[in-house]
Amino acid sequence: MIALAAPPTPIAAHPMLVFLLQLTVLLGVAFALGKLAARFNMPAVVGELAAGVLLGPSLLAHAIPPLSNWLFPSDAAQIHLLDAVGQLGVLMLVGFTGMHVDMGLVRRKGRTAAWVSAGGLFIPLGLGVAVGMVLPESLVAGGSERLVFALFLGVAMCVSAIPVIAKTLLEMKLLHRNIGQLTISAAAVDDVVGWSLLSVVSAMATTGMRAGHLALTIGSLVGVLAVALLLGRPVVKFGLTRANRSSDPAVTVAVVALLLFASAAGTHALGLEPILGTFVMGVLLSSSGLLDRQKIAPLRTFVMGVLAPIFFATAGLRMDLTELAKPPVLLAAVVVLVIAILGKFVGAYLGARLSRLSHWEGLALGAGLNARGVIEVVVAMVGLRLGVLTTAGYTIVVLVAVVTSLMAPPMLRYAVRRIEVTEEERVRERLFDGEKAAS
Repeated sequence: MIALAAPPTPIAAHPMLVFLLQLTVLLGVAFALGKLAARFNMPAVVGELAAGVLLGPSLLAHAIPPLSNWLFPSDAAQIHLLDAVGQLGVLMLVGFTGMHVDMGLVRRKGRTAAWVSAGGLFIPLGLGVAVGMVLPESLVAGGSERLVFALFLGVAMCVSAIPVIAKTLLEMKLLHRNIGQLTISAAAVDDVVGWSLLSVVSAMATTGMRAGHLALTIGSLVGVLAVALLLGRPVVKFGLTRANRSSDPAVTVAVVALLLFASAAGTHALGLEPILGTFVMGVLLSSSGLLDRQKIAPLRTFVMGVLAPIFFATAGLRMDLTELAKPPVLLAAVVVLVIAILGKFVGAYLGARLSRLSHWEGLALGAGLNARGVIEVVVAMVGLRLGVLTTAGYTIVVLVAVVTSLMAPPMLRYAVRRIEVTEEERVRERLFDGEKAAS
């Protein structure tokens, strides 16, 4: 008879108390600062990140070391409890990001979106890799290859943030404009390629730069896309069709969560990032035409109101702004920020001009796509987790996410004012207003 293993011991009382207090403090401060940021017309993620900064090594660890050491101890098991909640939040958040992607819109915009996204991808990617090869060694984590670090920085420079861009366009009442539709389309392409590149570079960070491993990673990526098209679509159709037969929203919520987690596990098993799986599944769910967004609204509310703020506050805990007091780190931060802004602007502008768009349309696209927001924070967290970025390097990348998200709205507003409104846009605006009135 085979002896059964003894059941694991439950979590001890003190670690559970610390964990619950961590969640309470992080969520409370993140929620408050997120709302405060929104009142000043800033993305909520800025306030949520600031919560972690205030409670982390940037402030609390210096102001009240005993409290900091008790509430956020360096014990790995304790940290992993908090990280698990954060990872759950980011997987769901990226899944909802995928659900923002309208592939039909991308196909309709076609050539123009392709040119703009290509410029907005490859120019900042190339500049990011180039600057990554010459940045101070102190920003490269020990044991990480310089080329992998440079590639990772390039990926961080080329992504855009669909959630931030979509929310900005909606609040500025620009979603009905052609430039708004094109910005969302180009951002969607950027995100699809960006997540794919992140998975490849992440695999390189764990397996090395050997040609065999790189080929296997690219093959796995192609396999994921093939499985998504051939198997993912019918599975999504089957799951959502069954869920839609029930009037209980919990059924749809459970099916969506199940599909997101299963796809994350699948890509992770192949050595790729789990967030790639949830992003792809989010796109499949959105493009199926069967997703009842009203039924999953409670899930989205919980993710955006609880899990995402905890993740961003946890991300802020990893930032150490005191690193910027070191001249080499501060100089590197300025260089990376300038490269990130100019690279995206120049790339999107050139892509727009090659597509025969006007000067102001090119500037508007550059301004809109410059918002890195939540996506770059996720990229930075992946880099820190994989040991590619040091704390200083991580702090710089997150700063780029915050600054570019703050810059996007005023720059976009300035450029769009100079773009003439077309009759097609007026018709689309009336259609949008009609849909809002009906709902």
